[in-house]
Amino acid sequence: MIKICSLVLLALLVRPLIVFASTISLTESQRVALARLTVSNPEVKKLYHKIQREAEASVRAKGNPIRKLGTAGRLDSDSLKIQSMASLGDMKKLHALGYAFAVTQRSEYSAAIRRIILHWAKVNQPTGVPIDETKLEPLFVAYDLARSAFCETEQKAVGDWLRNIASLEFQSARTNSVTAMNNWNSHRLKIIGLIGFLLEDQALIQKASEGFKQQIELNLAPDGSSFDLRQRDALRYHCYDLEPLLALAMAARQNGIDLYNFMAPNGASLPKSVNFLVPFCDGTKTHAEWVHSKVKFDRQRAEAGEKGFVTGAPFAPEEAREVFELAVFFENRYTPLLLRLSGGRAVEYAGWQAVLNKVRE
Repeated sequence: MIKICSLVLLALLVRPLIVFASTISLTESQRVALARLTVSNPEVKKLYHKIQREAEASVRAKGNPIRKLGTAGRLDSDSLKIQSMASLGDMKKLHALGYAFAVTQRSEYSAAIRRIILHWAKVNQPTGVPIDETKLEPLFVAYDLARSAFCETEQKAVGDWLRNIASLEFQSARTNSVTAMNNWNSHRLKIIGLIGFLLEDQALIQKASEGFKQQIELNLAPDGSSFDLRQRDALRYHCYDLEPLLALAMAARQNGIDLYNFMAPNGASLPKSVNFLVPFCDGTKTHAEWVHSKVKFDRQRAEAGEKGFVTGAPFAPEEAREVFELAVFFENRYTPLLLRLSGGRAVEYAGWQAVLNKVRE
């Protein structure tokens, strides 16, 4: 079987690669549209060149997987968190390699993706902790974009590892636990859903879709606020709660499922909770962060002087940038606000995500 994999790799090196129909990143027609846009649009070309430079710097990377990730509930000074964050540096490399490959179809990019992901699948042991494993999203996307570089045996190895992640995530949801309804669960559902769509696993897709709807009702309120905002008294956590739900809704839309517009029986919805942020980002309102947080860890981070966790510090609108980068995919009306949050430097595309939104229209 090793010889077969070697033959597959040799074949990929001497002929153009054919990308499989994507499920969480880009369809083939969207990939082609992206490649064309990086040539025809000067603003997009500039954004892409940053990605390509990172990809070029990563083509010889072998991957630096850690046996078990450990970032959740740990201060920045914690040794395991430091090791985990160093290991997760691979995600930036995979993000760049994935999209560089999508644009160019160059085999050296797909070979690096293959090498790094196979290393992670071999070494990393999933834990079922969503705050740790949500950070693997760039790996999921890169695998989706370069799956054709993996032979059948390698696809099975990666698939088994991904299913193990999803299984442990599902098992980690404890009934009546706060983490079964707060931001942990939003990230858990994203992980399960992305893996489900990636592997075309209908059982995982159904679990994620049903869980999404329950999460909207349990976590979000009809006025657009969230459980995380009420618990942490921080819009930063409201954003952190919405980001994975938006990512899951985007993957679902790519596969013909509309989760974004779901409204719970209590009137809560993802669009309402996105819109809830607008006055705090356009200067209409301000919010002092963390003042009434009920979570001990928030006080520990403040006492340690960690950036972004100072009690009473005003919410920085830039914290909501990722939320609106994803939300624009569903509602283009947020584009002016997003451009403003990007510092006013962009004319049409606030960042790479905006480019991806465009080709997915």
